[in-house]
Amino acid sequence: MAGPNHSCGVVAISAEYDVASDLYTALMIIQHRGQESAGISVYNGAAIRTVKGLGLVNVAIPSDSLSKLPGKSGIGHVRYATLGASGYENTQPLNVATNFGDISIAHNGELTNYQELKEKYMKEGWVFFTGSDSELILKLLGMYLVDHDPIEAVHMLMDELDGAYSVVFTINGRTFGFRDRYGFRPLILGKLDGGYILVSESSAIEALKGEVIRDVEPGEICEITSNGYKFTPSEIEHPRAHCMFEWVYFARPDSVIDGRTVYDVRREIGKVLARECPADVDFVMPIPDSGRAHAIGYAIEAGIPYEEGFMKNRAAGRTFILPEQKLRETAVSMKMIPIRSAVKDKKVLIIDDSIVRGTTLKILIGMLKNAGAKEVHVRIGCPPVIAPCFYGVDMKTRDQFIANKHTIDEIREIIGADSLGYISLEGLVEAIGFKADDLCLACVNNKYPTKIKGEVYRFEQNRI
Repeated sequence: MAGPNHSCGVVAISAEYDVASDLYTALMIIQHRGQESAGISVYNGAAIRTVKGLGLVNVAIPSDSLSKLPGKSGIGHVRYATLGASGYENTQPLNVATNFGDISIAHNGELTNYQELKEKYMKEGWVFFTGSDSELILKLLGMYLVDHDPIEAVHMLMDELDGAYSVVFTINGRTFGFRDRYGFRPLILGKLDGGYILVSESSAIEALKGEVIRDVEPGEICEITSNGYKFTPSEIEHPRAHCMFEWVYFARPDSVIDGRTVYDVRREIGKVLARECPADVDFVMPIPDSGRAHAIGYAIEAGIPYEEGFMKNRAAGRTFILPEQKLRETAVSMKMIPIRSAVKDKKVLIIDDSIVRGTTLKILIGMLKNAGAKEVHVRIGCPPVIAPCFYGVDMKTRDQFIANKHTIDEIREIIGADSLGYISLEGLVEAIGFKADDLCLACVNNKYPTKIKGEVYRFEQNRI
């Protein structure tokens, strides 16, 4: 609830049947990764046809448009803007016509050397029509495809790009996916009845009654066809940097990311929180929906009853898009309604995934106390967020983080909680189950896995 907004989601399918409907279904399942725009591109045997627009999937891609997208290979995208404006020109997939065929591409992530590369190629006469780093990826890929096959072209592309990118693209009916060498953002291969799929989250494969095969490894390229797939491994050994927020907040609980079931990780986070930050309360409750698995884990470990203390109004719109703080506060009150009979005269413990600004949590705690809660204690399944993300999350400046301006006790006072506890960095790493050096923890430890001007590079521990 209080976490940052998502990056994007991608999907590619190659099958024996027309794929538009399955692409649409997959996008609906990964809709949580981006709600500003959506699109589908399908190769019909002669050309690529695209339907895309602003808004949720069912608005951006009208259901009656699917019949106008025949073709047995295609890609799809849902977007939340992290680089580039939210206008139609930045919707994806992005397409370009070349003398060797049409290319369509969709990208999840954010390049850290985008401005540098853009300025370099503008000096060479390139023209850019969007503010999206995905356009740069598309144009570089097109340039390398002039003299190289797709696999060679992608390897050359990877040598130029830095940062986060899980990409799917189609060219002349051939369909590929690849993942940056750090492995920031997920990409999973699955088998469908009559085809294969690459998608940001495994839950989409399950929804299509498919079988998860495995994650695309960092730096790996995968080509899918209607009857098979082929992996090309990374050309070089490279440090890993899986985004820890995928497990803490971004991904659906029923997804499996890099071999770790999201629900299980979140429940384990709750268990670690219970050991690290105990509380004398009557029951544990989540901030729906993101804190639910965390709260279940806490309740199990602590032996404290679990209750639902909020009723979520699923018809309410997203609060973060409203232009004024007062409107946002009103919208939060419309979206979450306390269950008065559950919280009245009780000492309650609420669990949430993270605190960025703290404004939403302050409102919710006030609502619980107004509903009669005797005490409201708070536990957070992520260490204090203190540093910006340069890899596809809308956390861009340090001044937006409440933890940079205040101590934990000051934050507790600001949000109106009776106590406040965060999971430790060590506890979070334990719950995820990877080594710390294989995770991107930059937003909570201020050490970045890529070289960014003015920031601490985690492998050298000095300023670049």
